[in-house]
Amino acid sequence: QVQLVESGGGLVQAGGSLRLSCAASGRTFSTNRMGWFRQAPGKEREFVAHIWWSGGSTFYADSVKGRFTISRDNAKNTVFLQMNDLKPEDTAVYYCAVDALSGRGYDYWGQGTQVTVSS
Repeated sequence: QVQLVESGGGLVQAGGSLRLSCAASGRTFSTNRMGWFRQAPGKEREFVAHIWWSGGSTFYADSVKGRFTISRDNAKNTVFLQMNDLKPEDTAVYYCAVDALSGRGYDYWGQGTQVTVSS
């Protein structure tokens, strides 16, 4: 099995910053891309950002573009999400996920980490 463990969530005031980490471990797998998603109370889970493992190209949701930065450490199978200028509407549980080249999109998901932004 593959385990994804997120960390770095917490409570921050509007305008502040947090850095999330997600470390993948377990059986050997190929990584096509890793992504971050979030789910706010009463809302559906939404895409935040992803990074292609080969080449490092990134893509962001419009709502976070210019404020969030996704990066990776290939050697450690770890993906990061630097979140700056946080807003109350960024409050959500943040999940990382791995696309392991199954052709079914994201195959593995973490347990989530809570991010709360106070106004």
